[in-house]
Formats: sequence, C-alpha cells, structure tokens
Amino acid sequence: MQPRFDAPSLPPESEEQLRLSLARHRGVATGLLVGMGALTLLAYRLPEGYATDLLQASAKAGLVGGLADWFAVTALFRRPLGLPIPHTAIIPHQKNRLGHGLGRFVANHVFTEAEVGRVLARLDLGGILAGFLGDRQASRPAALAAAAMLPRLLTSMEDGRAGRAWRLLVPRLAGGPGMAVVLARALRAFVAGGRHREVFDLAVREIKSLLAEKESQLRAAIAARVREEGGALVGWLAGATIARRVLHALNAELEKVEPSDSDLRAAFEAWVHQEIDRLENDPERAAAVGRAMRGALRHPAVAAWLGDAWSRLRAAIEADAARPDGRVVEAIAGALANAGHLLAEDETARQRLNRGAEGVLMALLPSARTRLAEFIAGVVRSWDTATVVEKIELRVGRDLQYVRMNGTLVGFLVGGALYALLTGLFGRVAF
Repeated sequence: MQPRFDAPSLPPESEEQLRLSLARHRGVATGLLVGMGALTLLAYRLPEGYATDLLQASAKAGLVGGLADWFAVTALFRRPLGLPIPHTAIIPHQKNRLGHGLGRFVANHVFTEAEVGRVLARLDLGGILAGFLGDRQASRPAALAAAAMLPRLLTSMEDGRAGRAWRLLVPRLAGGPGMAVVLARALRAFVAGGRHREVFDLAVREIKSLLAEKESQLRAAIAARVREEGGALVGWLAGATIARRVLHALNAELEKVEPSDSDLRAAFEAWVHQEIDRLENDPERAAAVGRAMRGALRHPAVAAWLGDAWSRLRAAIEADAARPDGRVVEAIAGALANAGHLLAEDETARQRLNRGAEGVLMALLPSARTRLAEFIAGVVRSWDTATVVEKIELRVGRDLQYVRMNGTLVGFLVGGALYALLTGLFGRVAF
C-alpha cells in the first residue's frame, strides 16, 4: 500500500494581514460603487441618443445593485449609516444563537463517529505510544510526573473508603486459593536457586551458636531434670555427666548435618519439594495455608508490625520519588520503556490498544459532543460583541466584498441587457 501524503498546509494569516486585506478589498468595492455613481452622473451630461440611454440604464442598475449589496453586507455586522433599520446588525444581535448553532454544527457534523473513527484509523495510537515510550528521553517527563503523583496516590489508597477497602482486601487476597499457587511458585524459584540450602545452613549455625552460648545453663537444666526424675543421689552422681553427654550428642548430630551430602539435609530438601507439590496440587493444604495467612495478617501484633513496616517503606518511597535520579523514577522509566518495546514488537498488542482506545473514545463521544457544543457556545457567549463581529468580519469580509463587486458589475450588465431587450420589444421605454 502506497503511503499517503497530505498536501502541506499554509500558515494561517495573522489578524493584521486579514485586516489589511479586508481594507484593500473594501476599498476596491467602494471605489467601484463610487465609480458607478460617477458614471451615472456622466451619462446624463452626454448628448441624447440610444447609446446614452443604454449607458444611463446600465449605470443606474449597477449603482442600485452595488448599493443593495452594500446594504446587505453591512447589515450583517452593523446598522447601515447608524440608522435603526429593522433586521440589521444581525450578527451582534444573534451572537448567542450563533454560538449555539456553531457549537451544534461542530459537534454533530465534524465530530461524528465516522469522522473520529477515520481519524483514529489513520492515527495509529499504539504506534505513536510505542515510539514515545520507547524513547527514554521523550518519556522521562512522564516518569517524573508519575513519580510526583505517587505520594498522592499512596495517600488516596490509605485514606477513607479506599484505605478501608485495601485493609479488608489484602487479607482476602493473601488467604485466597490462588495465593497458595503463588507461594508455591515463589518457593520453587527459591529452591531452584539453591537459596533453601543457605536457610538450612543459617539455621544450623544459629542452633550451634545458641548451644555454645547457653551451654552452662543447659547443663544446669539437664542436671536439675535428672535430679527430679532420679532423685538427689542419682542427680549428684550422674547429673553433670548426663548433661555433658546430651550436649555432646547434640553437637555431634549438628556436625553430621553440615556436610552437603548429609541424610538430614537430603531429607529437608525432599520435604521442601513435597510441601511445594502439596501447595500446588492439594486443595486442603492450600486452604490451610490460606487460613493461616489470613489469621496471621488479622492478628493485631502482625497488623501493627505490617503497618509500621509499610509506614517506613512509604516514607522511603516518597523520599526517593522526589529525587529526579531516584530509583522510583528509574523504575517507572524502565517500565515505560519496556511497554514501548512491547508495543513496538507486538503488532497484536498495538491493535488491541488501538481497538481499546477507539472503543473508549466512541463510548465517550456522545457526552463529549454535548460538552463540546456547550463549550463553543459558552466561548462565543463570553466574547465581547465587538470582538465577535471583528473576528467574523476579518475572516469572511473579504469574500463579502466580492459580493459587492459582483453585484455592482452584474447590475450594470443586467441593467443594460434589460434596457436593450425592452427597447427592442416595445420601442423607446422609460428606464
């Protein structure tokens, strides 16, 4: 398909240029009218005869035609000669009706569904948006504006009905049946990266550290337990020995766990994979996890901790969003760029965006047309009457001066032709 190239539009004329052009054409039309009047007077000074009578008839008809068209053109904008003649100064007296009519015309005959659809089909909003978003420098102001709006958005999410709905919605979402699947996928990615081994190693190290730190207290507690169960004599004879052996056995078992090929570590990995599979495939386990998460999120202590964590996170986000080189701005800019690249590479996504935008605009078009008509009517109504008259006259007055010129010349020609016709039919006639 050959690309379509529209003809370049000429730059609009300034009001000063329009004013000069109107004055020039008005001078020509008025000069022609004055000339026709002078020709009429001259014709009565010529010797009598058919040619003189024909000239008189033509000049008088041209003068009358020119005066009639001058009256009609002038009556559109003002009272001719300032006389209070009815049905003159039409535009100043009908300004409000003119504004309503202009608004309805633009709304109903320019912004039609067919015209808007044709414009949108040529516009390709998806392609334009892809080019804009894909250019980081061009979309940078949009990222800055979005970051500046973020604090107000967060406030609106927390305050009033939105905040209450958000606080009710989060536990339901977290405890819903789909959350178990999300949790399972997150754990599977966690395990695939080997991070569960780090957690296991950390737990083993912490237990060993705790045992070493609390060794004396644990020995005393074990010895006391032995005395309680076996009596004072047994406790005195074997309490310390039993306590020492128990702690030694615990440390020995922990030492066995640390190697990467230990049986307990393998059992832990097998248990993790089993639990992930149950989260994905067992509805009862998914429901149990959901209930546990809902209960945890609704617990006052957890809610208070989450509230404090969110307050700190929000403060950090707002502080970072205020920085032009902050992470929030960069994250938004990156998201916009990714969206632009997606639209640029995916024709289907662009078409869906175009169809969606067209559907939204078409749904809003009836209301927009009404508002557009009201807006145009309000603008015209708010204009000063002299301003309205000047703006309209500057743009159509030049063509109206051609009406005056044509009326004068056509009157001259028709007057002569009519005189010649009547004379030919009836002989000498008064004209």
